[in-house]
Amino acid sequence: MSLATQIKPISYLKSNAADIVKNFASNPEALIITQNGEAKMVVMDIHEYERQQETFALLKLIAIGRKEFEQGHFQEADAFFAEMDKEE
Repeated sequence: MSLATQIKPISYLKSNAADIVKNFASNPEALIITQNGEAKMVVMDIHEYERQQETFALLKLIAIGRKEFEQGHFQEADAFFAEMDKEE
């Protein structure tokens, strides 16, 4: 669906809140709410929000790992597995 169809004024949110919640079951795309013609907030389905937060968390872990690798904070696989074997 086009982003333009997901932009609604705050008056639409006020008068259609129940329908918006019901429609998330079939169309989980977020709504962009405007006030005085300016985008002010996003309304989205909770499951989509949770999935987005999980994705952000994974991307953050990847970025942290990449930064640590670039800084030389890593261990060769053989040394890592040898260390793990010692702890058992």
